[in-house]
Amino acid sequence: MKKIGFWEAYSIGVGGMIGGGIFAVLGLTILLAKGAAPVAFIFAGIIALLTSYSYAKLSVRYPSEGGTVEYLVRAFGNNLFTAYLNTLLLASYVIMLSLYSYAFGSYASALFLGYEMELAKKFFIVLVIVFFTILNAFGAYISGKAEDIMVFIKVGILLFFSALGFLTGDFSKLSPEHWESILKIMTGGLIIFLAYEGFELIANTAQDVEDPENTLPKSFYAAVTTVIFIYVLVATVAVANLSYADVKKYQDYALAIAAKPFLGQAGFVLIGIAALLSTASAINATLYGSARVSYLIAKFGALPKDLTRYLWKHATEGLVILAILTIIFATTFNLENISVAGSLGFLIIFAGVNLANVKLAYYTNSNRLISFIAFVLCIISIFVLIGYNLKTNPSALSSSIVVLVLTLLFEITYRFFTKVRIKEYVDWRLKEREEFIQNYENFLDEVINKVKKEFKNTEIYITGNILKGKEKASHINLLFVMDNNVQEPKAKKHEIIKKLGIKSSHPVTIKVLSPKEKEKLKQNLKKIG
Repeated sequence: MKKIGFWEAYSIGVGGMIGGGIFAVLGLTILLAKGAAPVAFIFAGIIALLTSYSYAKLSVRYPSEGGTVEYLVRAFGNNLFTAYLNTLLLASYVIMLSLYSYAFGSYASALFLGYEMELAKKFFIVLVIVFFTILNAFGAYISGKAEDIMVFIKVGILLFFSALGFLTGDFSKLSPEHWESILKIMTGGLIIFLAYEGFELIANTAQDVEDPENTLPKSFYAAVTTVIFIYVLVATVAVANLSYADVKKYQDYALAIAAKPFLGQAGFVLIGIAALLSTASAINATLYGSARVSYLIAKFGALPKDLTRYLWKHATEGLVILAILTIIFATTFNLENISVAGSLGFLIIFAGVNLANVKLAYYTNSNRLISFIAFVLCIISIFVLIGYNLKTNPSALSSSIVVLVLTLLFEITYRFFTKVRIKEYVDWRLKEREEFIQNYENFLDEVINKVKKEFKNTEIYITGNILKGKEKASHINLLFVMDNNVQEPKAKKHEIIKKLGIKSSHPVTIKVLSPKEKEKLKQNLKKIG
């Protein structure tokens, strides 16, 4: 199977983040922070960036399709706490799907009818969920191709919008005298925090990434940094081109209204199309990706070697259940309730992941302080979000209370009536990988014997985290230096892999270099043969 490189992993992160959040909740953030809306985005982005550090370190050490849940199990064990967080994660993904479909319904109604009509909005909500459920039923290839196209178009439109918006905006609105209090700015950032949810999707691909020790951290940091830049740019242009009266009146589709001053009705249509594509791509990715994984863990306690039964084509029962729950949630709660519940859910999950990396810092070779700061910021943010809404809009917390309490009651009841428990390893491939690493010396002896016999005058080096001890490694990076200039390194690499009998599931990366290329390497090497 072909491995995923930096650009593919980076695209997964960017595509996962730029979903419906920026289109759906931008108006709420502007109303709260006023001229400091870009600052609110930066505040939320800093929490996301620090949290991505924990994800990067954990995904390198524990590559697993289980992603978030796997890291929680590695740190805290397979108990009620981790099972509850998995259920909360699943519920949070349903909330995100609800937000995306709610935004789709609002923009579709405004785009096709010229105004927002409640019945039409609910019709479009149901329509988009049903459509992508059917699309996912036709398999990963079709939904994956659709995702690639939608991600490219939506990013392009947002950048185009931002560039033109600088020509017509009144940027005096961004000056500090138009800022709200620090508490409101923070709350504005926390309501939009769910717009940064999605970078963790990179973690679920860790087993399929080429050179994970280098590729994964770069992908996480580059994806989050890119999205912070785009969001701040978009928020800046929106504040400069909108009156607060317009934001309040059209808050569900404020970004489309913001394009009118410099593009007229065509701008409204253009942003409307971008919003439909963005929310649609986010629905598509979430339905197929992490929500499916979380459901499987909830049902089986781990990811099964064979997927659960199909109801029709590639439509699993999990896919259908997620779609039904999303339709119920999106047509029941309003936008602010959904956004608060979504942000709160992911702040709790990310606090858990950051704390997990603090606990596992020795094994992940991490700086505990960075993850601890991220954990503290998540906890502070949780209290700020709850406190502000209790004081100003208690009803906005209703959906959050429903989610937090019902998921806990569900998990306790589910454990009482069934024998399902989260397993020691969520992903069976990680267990096999760990066992391989623990006995890697035997594998190296075999490598040295076979390579020296089949490929004369070849030097063998080992590099990467394995040099720091096998308890810190999830991968064995081998470097083969041929005696002469390598004419076809890829061919030599495939020949070595075939001779050694290395399978795609083995945690082994092989590079073939010439002596000159080896000398240019800026990394630690240990000669083993």
